[in-house]
Amino acid sequence: MADPNGFLKHTRSDGTKRPVDDRLGDWAEVYAAIEQPKRDNEVRTQAARCMDCGIPFCHSGSAGCPLGNLIPEWNDLVRRGDWEQASERLHATNNFPEFTGRLCPAPCEAACVLSISHDSGGAVAIKRVEQAIADVAWESGTVQTLPSGISTGKKVAVVGSGPAGLAAAQQLTRAGHEVTVFERDDRLGGLLRYGIPEFKMEKQVLDRRLAQLRAEGTRFITNCEVGVDLPVEKLREEFDAVVLAVGALRGRDTPETPGRQLRGVHLAMEHLVPANKFCEGDGPTTIDAAGKNVVIIGGGDTGADCLGTAHRQGAVAVYQLDQYPQPPTVRDDDRSPWPTWPWVLRSYAAHEEGGERLYAVAVESFVDDGSGQVRAVRLRKVRVERDASGRRRVVPQSEEVEEIPCDLALLAIGFEGVEHMRLLDDLGLALTPRGTLSCGTDWQTSSPGVFVCGDAHRGASLVVWAIAEGRSVANAVDTYLTGASDLPSPVHPTAIPLSVV
Repeated sequence: MADPNGFLKHTRSDGTKRPVDDRLGDWAEVYAAIEQPKRDNEVRTQAARCMDCGIPFCHSGSAGCPLGNLIPEWNDLVRRGDWEQASERLHATNNFPEFTGRLCPAPCEAACVLSISHDSGGAVAIKRVEQAIADVAWESGTVQTLPSGISTGKKVAVVGSGPAGLAAAQQLTRAGHEVTVFERDDRLGGLLRYGIPEFKMEKQVLDRRLAQLRAEGTRFITNCEVGVDLPVEKLREEFDAVVLAVGALRGRDTPETPGRQLRGVHLAMEHLVPANKFCEGDGPTTIDAAGKNVVIIGGGDTGADCLGTAHRQGAVAVYQLDQYPQPPTVRDDDRSPWPTWPWVLRSYAAHEEGGERLYAVAVESFVDDGSGQVRAVRLRKVRVERDASGRRRVVPQSEEVEEIPCDLALLAIGFEGVEHMRLLDDLGLALTPRGTLSCGTDWQTSSPGVFVCGDAHRGASLVVWAIAEGRSVANAVDTYLTGASDLPSPVHPTAIPLSVV
């Protein structure tokens, strides 16, 4: 059983980051590599803080982990030093814990009982324990290929190689189906490859998992846009089922903002994708922050990714704008009571590296330098309100306008849903008002034999939700093809999306 006094004896520790000057000089992961004995002892101490609650909110209900990770179980196994069993329990519910351990914002920690009281030392460092279990498993050779011992004779096409598509593909391959993953980009991984900066997750972490999938029998085809390079008629002829894991990559824009058409004003992905391609060895980025004043519009994760990228490219100054007021540093029990996702100030490693955050402001216009290039942005103080129908309105609070220098503006204000593509038209699928693809309780769209999961289904969300939906859609496809399935199905397609402010 767990140590009931562990949280009293030990304080929370999130691990040691490399010095700012060091990490700004390269693209390597922010957290320092620690010698294995020291790391293992530190993580075992953190796992000992888990109380093995009678009702473990960290992995139950809509507030905790959508994968249903058996967190108290593998915490206690780590505490006792049984890393191999901990890996087994972790992989039983999560195909890619090394991804979630690095990238997930950890709703499990927000739902941890220790996060109720500010005097408890904070939630268990679940993410850190999870990543350590996965890393130790890879280092020790515990992660093995698991090819299926049977063949159903059924063929499945998975469109998209992000976390949802990869999870669905691995599960279906292990169930004995012949699975082919189609990716329109030149490399596999979707946003894991070209959206997530190298300093958050080095791509070797992704590549070693892709090697495992290949060894298990999953087939991959890159540079192939299904619906264009592979017509829908041929797709239907060759495959018994299709899984759409195409993401929700249509970036939200502000075309009505004066000056939006100026050179130097870009969507965030137009900055992040070529920066990741540079790290892959594809040559200089097409949008470089070197020597520039950078303004990032949007205060969320994507904005922080642009912030860290701009720092490493050598930006002179960086401002990150948020239309909302600065959140509190501790949970507001009236606005976001435990165990729901809290509205609190979230500071990432990139914020330690420089830059200035401005709250309750919005861009009134982008200023032309006279040649069609942006030279500044004009800001107004604002307040975000909701009208009677619940629609969001941004209301100016002052006539005063502030101007700040800007050579590069990046719009990191979210995503509007699935991109318009010929594939959907040829399948007869229409987007919902939210820009997503709907499905029934069996994850099947209105097009027979065509299923959907991940961001394409729920809108831009978390990596942990993508993996959970990929696992669930695999169960549905397996059932569709064989009549029954033993594959786990952690979430229901009508599950309420986690609201992340």
